[in-house]
Amino acid sequence: QVQLVQSGGGLVQAGGSLRLSCTVSGNRFDVNDASWYRQAPGKERELVAIISRVGATVASPFQGRFTISMDNAKSTVYLQMDSLKPEDTGVYYCKIEFKRFYAPKWGQGSQVTVSS
Repeated sequence: QVQLVQSGGGLVQAGGSLRLSCTVSGNRFDVNDASWYRQAPGKERELVAIISRVGATVASPFQGRFTISMDNAKSTVYLQMDSLKPEDTGVYYCKIEFKRFYAPKWGQGSQVTVSS
């Protein structure tokens, strides 16, 4: 089995920065891609950014402010969030897609609150 553990998040003032981490552990896993989603209060979960060995893409609302990266040696994907805005508030989830053996898995979620 594999497990995902998220860390980071919290309360920050507008203009501040936060970094989220998502670490994969377990046996015989091979990550195909990793992504971050945000679920704002009362809204559906939306894609923030995605990364694979081919490259990385950040959704338009977050371009220029958010950066996704992956440390393969640590089996960890990061979301660096800069110039945060109150509208960035929500619960952020990582999602890992595997090449084989395992169905996609979601992290437990991290609350990000940006105050004005």
